[in-house]
Amino acid sequence: MPDDLLLDVNGIRVLKGTSKGRYPHGNSVVVRGTDSTVIIDPSLSLADAVEVPGAETILVSHCHEDHIAGLFRYPDAPILVPEADKLGLDSLDGLMRIYGLPASIEGEWRDEVVERFHYSPRPDATACRDGDIINLGGTTLHVVHLPGHTRGHSGILIEPHGVMYLADVDLTGFGPYYGDAWSSLDDFESTFRRCRDIEARWFVTFHHRGVVEGRQEFLALLAEYEAVIGRREQALLDFLEQPHTLDEIVAHRFVYRPHVTLLFADAVEHRSAELHLERLVAASAVQEQDGKYWRR
Repeated sequence: MPDDLLLDVNGIRVLKGTSKGRYPHGNSVVVRGTDSTVIIDPSLSLADAVEVPGAETILVSHCHEDHIAGLFRYPDAPILVPEADKLGLDSLDGLMRIYGLPASIEGEWRDEVVERFHYSPRPDATACRDGDIINLGGTTLHVVHLPGHTRGHSGILIEPHGVMYLADVDLTGFGPYYGDAWSSLDDFESTFRRCRDIEARWFVTFHHRGVVEGRQEFLALLAEYEAVIGRREQALLDFLEQPHTLDEIVAHRFVYRPHVTLLFADAVEHRSAELHLERLVAASAVQEQDGKYWRR
């Protein structure tokens, strides 16, 4: 197999992203049928490539900057995007709603999304939904709604070849990302349940791991990935043995390591902490008074 491919089988090619698909790069997927070709999630690596593969249609798993960075290389190709995330392609304002960043950094992030990730609106995109089937001739793409990362986040089951593209259910040691306004812990956990029922031979992630062969290996990795949520929550409970404000929780860093300097790191910590606190308070595991939280 060529060095630039992670999988090449039955007209399905997983293109290896720069730095092994580490953010801000990712692993795009090309699916060729007898009638047409689709590219799933044109990444920043594809955006920077000297030549890009041809395609009649582009399919976006969800609206995040790293999954749409290569769209400008296909200005005339129709785009399919999950219905709940379509506003992110309609306009830059819509994309910012998905992130829900504080005003103090939104302006700088807007500039980065445009300049580094080549964002331009594509209001011509067509919405797709859970259960939709795209027939390429001998190969079909089945849209599988896997929310939590964003409201619209979806995987793609490629049949009859047994390839499941998981997008940002990426099976990394970092764990699930639920740091946006469009994120949900409850939805993520429903996604894990649905993923456990998926029958496939190969499981493909946008970041890092790339391709996992074998359902049992996938299920083991999925369990490790899901367990990160519980570890974060337990670490938060331990921290709340003493009362702390939300700002103090954010500063302590339960998602990113202290050395991470991403522009949006604190905003992600804030949103993630809010989601955990909401359900811990609802479960009477944590109480809040006068802006401080502590473990019951």
